[in-house]
Amino acid sequence: MIASTLPRTSVSATRWLAVGSLIGLIVLGLAWELWLAPLRPGGSWLALKVLPLVVPLAGLLKNRMYTYRWVSLMVWLYFTEGVVRAWSDTNGVGQVLALVQVLLCLALFTACAWHVRLRLRNAARARSLEGATQ
Repeated sequence: MIASTLPRTSVSATRWLAVGSLIGLIVLGLAWELWLAPLRPGGSWLALKVLPLVVPLAGLLKNRMYTYRWVSLMVWLYFTEGVVRAWSDTNGVGQVLALVQVLLCLALFTACAWHVRLRLRNAARARSLEGATQ
């Protein structure tokens, strides 16, 4: 019984880690560019960079495998931005925010990749069990 519930809880944990880190990236991007350390005083249009992050939120919440796969690729754009801004920003607050973005991107990638792997493994296991009972 424990073996059958363990993968389900792991899949659920990776799902919520992915959703949480994606929401974290959205909130961080908005706060960073509008209040905490905008490029221009009063806010920046660069806050629009979070719009592509809003698109996959529904797919992750609906547990769509395809969404997990393409988000794990898209997140590297935000990772790269975080690394570049952490390295080149002269504002200490901006550098810290960039490092937080990098960490959230790594968490999102790890959660998505692990989620896909667990679900594929569970599907293969279910197919093999189904074949054994026939």
